Amino acid sequence: MGDNENMSNVSTAFNNALEVISKSEPEVAGHIRGELENQRSQLKLIASENYASPAVLLAMGNWFSDKYAEGTPGHRFYAGCEYVDKVETLACDHAKELFGSSYAYVQPHSGIDANLVAFWSILAHRIESPFLASHEKKHVNDLTNSDWETLRQSLGNQKMIGMSLDAGGHLTHGFRPNISGKLFDQRSYGVDPETEMLDYTSISNLAEEFRPLVIVAGYSAYPRKVNFAKMREIADSVGATLMVDMAHFAGLVAGKVFSGDFDPIANAHIVTSTTHKSLRGPRGGIVLSNETELAEYIDKGCPMVLGGPLANVMAAKAVAFAEARQPEFREYANNVVTNASALAAGIEKRGGRLVTGGTDNHLVLVDVRQFGITGRQAESALEESGVVVNRNSIPFDPNGAWYTSGIRLGTPALTSLGMAESEMDEVADIICSTLQDTEPRTTSSGENSKAQFKLSDKVRDTNRSRAGDLLTKNPLYPDLHLL
Repeated sequence: MGDNENMSNVSTAFNNALEVISKSEPEVAGHIRGELENQRSQLKLIASENYASPAVLLAMGNWFSDKYAEGTPGHRFYAGCEYVDKVETLACDHAKELFGSSYAYVQPHSGIDANLVAFWSILAHRIESPFLASHEKKHVNDLTNSDWETLRQSLGNQKMIGMSLDAGGHLTHGFRPNISGKLFDQRSYGVDPETEMLDYTSISNLAEEFRPLVIVAGYSAYPRKVNFAKMREIADSVGATLMVDMAHFAGLVAGKVFSGDFDPIANAHIVTSTTHKSLRGPRGGIVLSNETELAEYIDKGCPMVLGGPLANVMAAKAVAFAEARQPEFREYANNVVTNASALAAGIEKRGGRLVTGGTDNHLVLVDVRQFGITGRQAESALEESGVVVNRNSIPFDPNGAWYTSGIRLGTPALTSLGMAESEMDEVADIICSTLQDTEPRTTSSGENSKAQFKLSDKVRDTNRSRAGDLLTKNPLYPDLHLL
């Protein structure tokens, strides 16, 4: 029996796909192969990355991508969307069951797009709709030029508060370089200088003083849970809409690791997320809400702020949500947190300083200043050692957002490979031994460089070999063999 006959369905599917691609553009097929080999050769600790299942990946490559489908199921601007309606409805139904939400919108192309939809829906619900009602108009086109100018000014004068970037917030939470910072007048809440954790009294005081329309909760580099019940109390006390961006920890919500006061769905007015990261779906976004009054505005995300929905990606979202509803996903979500704690403990016992002193979610934030290097140097040195991380600001970071003083580590991807606590300790040793051997190079002016570094060949090669051994024991897509 030949090799082709022995291959799994997964191998057959991907090999056939690559063969078809090669006939049109062989370089693209080669780069796809190269990316797989690259991911198979590195310990992926990027907190925002993961591995989607072969079923999710395959669901994106089909003729759904040829469809225009502006609107919502049953209310499209184009004919011929019967099966787009079916797949979008299925994705929404799976999402609602998975997260315990009464409403789901699965069209956003990314987390940024999901946030834009949320901002639009809040402004439409809280500002535009009451203005139209007060002027006895049904549509903005019915307003006089003078009234329209008044409404435009009102829409552009609303306030928001969100987590500061160095404390772990995200650029899309109202910061000036991002469009969210141009839509809203924003103020940031940070963390306690001593504990490096959120101070809810301080947040409450800021909300009381600033009186925002929107309070954004959620993070991209905060290694602790957020009490969303307290955030909702703060929002209600000032009449604000609580929006939670759970892009990073959606998998922990889906896996019921975050529940009660820490469940954003149960406590926020509106929740946004990516569908990849800890959720292990395709790259895309989603909006959830239990507020029926918001649903009609969210549904208008396309064409108000989004381009036409990508039906092939919505199909992949449906597959991913279905997978996340299985019991094994809850096991995976719990293991993500267990592994993060083990990784944190392994780094700490080897002398590493952890921001907030540890973690209770999927990520670990390490202060690398004690090693005498910057986050940028740590990131590059670790990549040479077979470990992929990203440099990240820490609270009150003296090195700024480019060079940084920290690195961010996440455990979702390694957990998806099947690694457990013992492997996390080995990973911690690889990380710490690399950082301990890394030194800044000297610039022409005699100062320590913030970018260039020295790492001995011995440490680099040894740790790359150790990383390879871990990956050999826990392979990526073990049923996939490319010809």
